Amino acid sequence: MTAVGVSALATFLLGACGAQHGAGSPDGADGPQVVASFYPLAFVAQQVAGDDASVENLTQQGVDSHGLELDPQQVAQVVDADLMLLQDGFQPAVDEATAQNAEGHVLDATDVVDLRPAPGHDHDHEQDHEQDEGEHGTHQHGDHAGHDHELDPHQWLDPANMIALTEAVSTRLAEIDPERAEGYQQRGEELVSDLQALDHQYTTGLAACERDVVVTSHNAFGYLGEAYGLRTVGVAGLEADAEPSPAAITEVAELVETEGVTTIFHERLVSPAVAEALAAETGVETAVLDPIEGLSEQTADEDYLSLMQSNLAALRSANDCS
Repeated sequence: MTAVGVSALATFLLGACGAQHGAGSPDGADGPQVVASFYPLAFVAQQVAGDDASVENLTQQGVDSHGLELDPQQVAQVVDADLMLLQDGFQPAVDEATAQNAEGHVLDATDVVDLRPAPGHDHDHEQDHEQDEGEHGTHQHGDHAGHDHELDPHQWLDPANMIALTEAVSTRLAEIDPERAEGYQQRGEELVSDLQALDHQYTTGLAACERDVVVTSHNAFGYLGEAYGLRTVGVAGLEADAEPSPAAITEVAELVETEGVTTIFHERLVSPAVAEALAAETGVETAVLDPIEGLSEQTADEDYLSLMQSNLAALRSANDCS
């Protein structure tokens, strides 16, 4: 939808929705309405909000978050939101609708965490890996060089970034709704504690492994690799449904052989065909590594923390960690 179309639609909806603005959570409480553009942001908002605010996720279960298009009801949710959570550049339709129509507070994840440059070819991974080994242990996320290149959006796969987002959401909700500030702050602290525990599990769980190379169907796991000393290699690019070139497939197949890789990882929301074909060619296994961009039918009863723990178990098994 064009900017003109979104703006016109919002103007039409304002009369119908404006009277409901600030109507509060579904149970009747008059707390803030929070709208998140996709699952990791919604997870943080839900944990911090508790029963004091309503949280809506614009990206429904099983929907590809990258290519999200908004319907009129979703645009109305953006209009009515007391707090709109998004990540600039990740979902263009959300960026457009928010810029044209959001009336409440807007919190952009890219103002809270630094995005790293997108992974390049295999030699770039090697250079990144050497840098990661020197930085691992400090767990710092300072300014990255190369911001003029394409940026990797998958920042939520590093728990340190989720901690920063939790603190930002907790602070913003306390400002918007000071009467319930104590609850937002307490629940935010509880989630930070859970995320710190998750970080510790990854640090200890991946400290002693037979290998540190992780081959995935696409380049979604650079932040996780950077945080925990893994060399992540994607067969395709940043887009999960991108078709890898024959040269890229050959290069990764050679890497699988030389590094003794046991597993090619794929994800749930896209076809595993590339991973399965490469695994069959190289004689290794396939397994799921979830980028946690959204929930699927299989993971509807899970959450960010449990999915990250499942990812850790899969990594430890693939890389023979003790």
